[in-house]
Amino acid sequence: MENRIELYHRHTDLTVTQISLLERMRVVFPFLADLAHGQLKVYVPAREKGRLLIIAQERPHTVYMSRQKLDLGRLQPAIEEPLVRQTLQTGMPGHGKREWTYGSLIDMYTYAIHDGAKVIGVISFEVDGDRLQIDDYPCLLATAVDILYHARKGVDDKQYQPISSSDGIMITDQFSRIIFANAAAQRIYRVLGVGSLKGGHLFDRQMTRHILRETMERDRPWQKELVAGNMTIIRRQIDLQEGGQLIRRIVVLSDITEIRAKDKEIRIKSAVIQEIHHRVKNNLQTIASLLRLQARRSQSEEVKNALQESVNRVLSISVVHEFLSQQGEEDINVQQVMQQIFQLVGRNMADSEFFVRTEFSGPDVVLPSKYASSLALVLNELVLNAMEHAFEGRSSGTIGLRVEEDGDHWQLDLYDDGCGLPENFDPHKTRSLGLSIVRTLIEGDLDGMFDLENDARGPGHGTHARIRIPKPDPDEHHGVVQSLEE
Repeated sequence: MENRIELYHRHTDLTVTQISLLERMRVVFPFLADLAHGQLKVYVPAREKGRLLIIAQERPHTVYMSRQKLDLGRLQPAIEEPLVRQTLQTGMPGHGKREWTYGSLIDMYTYAIHDGAKVIGVISFEVDGDRLQIDDYPCLLATAVDILYHARKGVDDKQYQPISSSDGIMITDQFSRIIFANAAAQRIYRVLGVGSLKGGHLFDRQMTRHILRETMERDRPWQKELVAGNMTIIRRQIDLQEGGQLIRRIVVLSDITEIRAKDKEIRIKSAVIQEIHHRVKNNLQTIASLLRLQARRSQSEEVKNALQESVNRVLSISVVHEFLSQQGEEDINVQQVMQQIFQLVGRNMADSEFFVRTEFSGPDVVLPSKYASSLALVLNELVLNAMEHAFEGRSSGTIGLRVEEDGDHWQLDLYDDGCGLPENFDPHKTRSLGLSIVRTLIEGDLDGMFDLENDARGPGHGTHARIRIPKPDPDEHHGVVQSLEE
């Protein structure tokens, strides 16, 4: 479907100024549909004689209305909309009945949209007759029209966010006396010990005495979060003014008590999980220290090397838990972990006179912690393998990690510029413990594939360890997080 501006130019004779006016008003249309508890449509006269163009259509969030087809952008014969045509011609509001579904009638209210000189469009509210039983429903419609007029000058769209069916609505006159309060607002204040709202003053002591704390965001001075009794409420206030004088005030109350309680639970659980990761990291480092101590006491060079490899394996896992304990999230950036592993291996395995250059390229790979631990151990083994075999007889070397996206998979290439693999080397038949760990973790834990090969230029130009792993299912990860929260 064409965008709205194209629709205006293609099907109407409205000027740029008139179109701009309607676009400014459009910001409040969803809010008006919610306030009026009915479907909103905006009609403008089409260039084609006897036709009306529907340039806006909003369904309410505050009530259920049976689904109808989308009419937005439709050219409607004016003869089928007598109320709209009448309001376009006279500029006067209209009220009547129209068919909603077969055999079902609905109330329709129409109001003119002026540009200051003439009527340029009509806004309609289609309302289920049952909604008209709401006390002072005309007050809601009158307020909707006031907001529409107010929106001509431009308004903050954040202030006019849609209203939900559970939100309380209060409307006051120019003296802040409450002239309308819906059932949800009555329920909220009844819990706070306030009886009837209608006729009371919005800032009366009885209305405010239960407020224990209020906070306001700097960029939303019209909105406050109130803690009153055991409730937490978002209070959004919209002041309609004319000539600097208040003419009407709308207050929307959203009970977010359960949301804040859940937030608190999540913060507590997050802190506990962080502490667990911190303790696991400390315990792993203690184990690594014991292994180092044992290595220093051993007289066998072979035992020392084996214990040092074990130290690096333990510490590579501790790196993941250190990240988790610091950031409080269950996702890990693989490149950041890799940098830590390079530092670990460089500290523990490289000769003091040997210089290792590290390279990283490609997008960030972010994995849930249960995958990141396995991948960290894999990368640790591959880096250890490169440090041990690739740079013999050299004073420097390069190890890098290249990451590429391939649809729903990650491709990781850990490479070096060392001596390459020996002739007739078969990574599938090697009895190396490190490569056995790598293959088991990639194929078992990560459901991926692993290959080890020389650079395309041949032996003596480096080695490539290629890893292909599926991207974690975000829905599956969300389900894990959600189950933890529950």
